[in-house]
Amino acid sequence: MNNPMQNLNDLVFFAEVAERSSFTAAAVALGLPKSRLSHRVAQLEAALGVQLLQRSTRRLSLTSAGELYLRHCVAVRDAAQAAGEAMAQVRTEPRGTVRITCPVTLAQSTIGPLLPRFMQRFPEVNVDMRVLNRPVDPLEEGIDIALRVRPAIENSPTLAAKHFGVSRGLLVVSAEQLARQGPVLAPADLARLDTVAMSASAGQARLELIGPDGEPFTFLHRPRYVADDLAALKLAITEGIGAGMLPDYLCHAERQRGALVEALPGWALPPGIVHAMYPPRRALMPAVRCLLEFLGAHLEGDRVVFEPGSSESQALASDLPPG
Repeated sequence: MNNPMQNLNDLVFFAEVAERSSFTAAAVALGLPKSRLSHRVAQLEAALGVQLLQRSTRRLSLTSAGELYLRHCVAVRDAAQAAGEAMAQVRTEPRGTVRITCPVTLAQSTIGPLLPRFMQRFPEVNVDMRVLNRPVDPLEEGIDIALRVRPAIENSPTLAAKHFGVSRGLLVVSAEQLARQGPVLAPADLARLDTVAMSASAGQARLELIGPDGEPFTFLHRPRYVADDLAALKLAITEGIGAGMLPDYLCHAERQRGALVEALPGWALPPGIVHAMYPPRRALMPAVRCLLEFLGAHLEGDRVVFEPGSSESQALASDLPPG
């Protein structure tokens, strides 16, 4: 049997095919004929004596052996590419374009205000940010950093993660409405409040709340106002139309000045983790590494850190759909 480690290019070829689930896409990315790429991967399987890919007319998928082998191939490829990139930019000012994705409300109220400060500090860095509320695969879409707010951080064999903080969804109400329809002393008292929601099924919406001691409560309600936009809901809540869920970041300033209060203090939605997913080799590039470090310095622990009185302290936001 030939030693499969004699040609490291085959490991790179296999990694590209596996990550893209396509010989065609991998061939384009590598600048190789599809037939040659398919032949090389088949030779690799023959040399290893195991099947790495399940092939069909519709799609490719990894076998269990392929999943295990991919981890090692990605590590070898990324280390080699990162070494070359790092040496090319060693002792140089961070430069180039960093491509990131960010959920809408997080971009509008937190990341958006931070990026100009980052770019002022590093004038040779450009930022290409795509603001959207949909799942993003950084490898498939050529993204350096994908910012997300989710209940858990994905366990990915090809992506690294950086934890920034925690966002909680709060059931908030205007002080005027609470004075008019309250008080709310226990979960059952929420039924007396008019409400708003992002969605409703057959006129009914639900929130799964967690109490101070971890006890759960399902709040079923019929919202007066339904809008699938958090900014619109925030306006309605502030005007006293109804109580509703907002991320803590998005109602920080209003809660500080007393315009909005928690309808039932101590009860909130399960937390979402604010984090970044990124290809590990990209983090060795100075511009990408500096942006990750910058965000980490300003998104600390369970809250977003801003200088008192700055424009960024006006409002903070988190996203609900996965990003």
